[in-house]
Amino acid sequence: MATKGNKNLNKGIPKLKDAFIVIIKTEWNSKIVNQLENGVIAVLKENNINYKTIIVPGAIEIPFALKQHYTYSSTLPSAYITLGTVIKGDTPHFDYVCKFVTEGILQLNLSLDVPVVFGVLTVNTEKEATERTTGSHGNKGEEFAITAIKMIALNNTLKKL
Repeated sequence: MATKGNKNLNKGIPKLKDAFIVIIKTEWNSKIVNQLENGVIAVLKENNINYKTIIVPGAIEIPFALKQHYTYSSTLPSAYITLGTVIKGDTPHFDYVCKFVTEGILQLNLSLDVPVVFGVLTVNTEKEATERTTGSHGNKGEEFAITAIKMIALNNTLKKL
């Protein structure tokens, strides 16, 4: 079960200069994903960070779109934030989708030169997803954006070593 939010995450958000983030979000479960995106965008705007959104059909398509953007875009971002929601159903499809998207994003996070933030909710019910976007757990999109900002700052520091 998710915590009620990482209170320490909001502390010490670094100020970035010329940061640019690409959000890759799914159409699937759009009501929930759009709420996550709203949380991300609120934090990015508050921190004067430019962003662009790319929309894909479902969660499994996130790693492909991200890799293609990284490979072919003339403007590389400082980080990527992936947004999706996979809700458990009556078949094992949930397990496969979660495994594929998680492993795909992990591989990209380890192989690209910019951070890739995992912002895909994997929940048992729509109620659990709602609790993580507009409910008792706050909006996890805000946490994803703060994580991206902190990872960009860390990446900038590590590149100077």
